[in-house]
Amino acid sequence: MRRGKPSLHKAYDEATAILAGDALQTLAFEVLADPETHEDPRVRIELVSNLASAAGMNGMIGGQMLDMIGEKQTFDVGTISRLQRLKTGKVIAFCCEAGAILGKANPAHRQALRNYAHDLGLAFQVTDDLLDAEGKPEVMGKPANQDGKKSTFVTAMGREQARQRAEMLVEQSISHLRAFDEGRVDLLKDLAYYVLKRRL
Repeated sequence: MRRGKPSLHKAYDEATAILAGDALQTLAFEVLADPETHEDPRVRIELVSNLASAAGMNGMIGGQMLDMIGEKQTFDVGTISRLQRLKTGKVIAFCCEAGAILGKANPAHRQALRNYAHDLGLAFQVTDDLLDAEGKPEVMGKPANQDGKKSTFVTAMGREQARQRAEMLVEQSISHLRAFDEGRVDLLKDLAYYVLKRRL
């Protein structure tokens, strides 16, 4: 269940869900490569290259593979952090940096956004683990305790330490935004604090 509705592989079947994922992924590259996205072909190439890296074996797919291994092995906090930085953090980092690529921002601003996103992605995953352990299915729109025996921040650290880790990561993510003028990054700060408050 996702947001109170059956996930795609349950509503239809696994083959349909895989094809839908493949279609959406190729659509993302089609959008990035379109001249309407940016008139400069070098910008479009960089967007495509960065998304491929974030989604590939050194990004989301690699992290998902580690996640599957974690269903059979017990990971320490360092390995769980690496898993989640790959699985979640790399794609979130691309989303944040893509705007900087489109705007041809300077390297310092791009690095600040990348650092912000990496910490925010990890905080998002810690809170996700907490929601799985503590959340109410009727609010989340999906069953609780789905992680079972998987290695998560909650199983490795306990709930209180995991909560403290999430708060620390959010503050750390916001600290990277000091590279920007005050007021320009208010939305990014609000997003970081929302990660701690979310219930879905």
